[in-house]
Amino acid sequence: MMTDDEGDSRPRRSYGRRKGKRLSPRKARLMEELLPQLRLDLNHPAPPDLRSLFPMSPREVWLEIGFGSGEHLLWQAEHHSDIGFIGCEPFINGVATLLGGIKDRGLKTVRSHDGDAREVLAWLPQGSIDRAFVLFPDPWPKKRQMKRRLITPETVAAVARVLVPGAELRFASDDVDYVEQAMDIIEDSGAFKAARLPTRPADWPETRYERKALSEGRKPVYLSWQRF
Repeated sequence: MMTDDEGDSRPRRSYGRRKGKRLSPRKARLMEELLPQLRLDLNHPAPPDLRSLFPMSPREVWLEIGFGSGEHLLWQAEHHSDIGFIGCEPFINGVATLLGGIKDRGLKTVRSHDGDAREVLAWLPQGSIDRAFVLFPDPWPKKRQMKRRLITPETVAAVARVLVPGAELRFASDDVDYVEQAMDIIEDSGAFKAARLPTRPADWPETRYERKALSEGRKPVYLSWQRF
């Protein structure tokens, strides 16, 4: 796993705690029984065609990095039954909530990784993802914390590697400094064509993080890039 030890050459951990309050019996059971069925096996090479990860043959495969409690991922899966989804989230309680939503909706098109998304980015084949989402990542607002932000030149390069030409990368944040930094890093990568969105598109559902930002007087910014 990632570490923050000084001198370690591996990237710093971009997320905080791994687990919150104790899981309910149902969620604990889902973690034990359902997650192993949906978890990516990073100990073996990824299949050349990611569509083979799913019981049906999806038209495309989309990736969400840091899905929180899975609200956005579940909405997208419900509204795009012909798409396969890979979701990455290190926070165990969020993973358990996603599993509950998958179970309740009978979804067969979602695969998950309960750990650092950068492990999945390294595992995925080049040009295998048709759309990627990074929505409201932890802004790490304090100056001493900023080095832990997910959006770095290295992560952007990893995302660019796995996206097919023409694929869309969506990003959202309510932290102005993080938005500006992300724009600079992604556009400086030379791998993307930018398009700032004036409002949240209809196919971009609201999440609890967005509602919290709005309730506290912070205005989210929605950004979209297209892979060259």
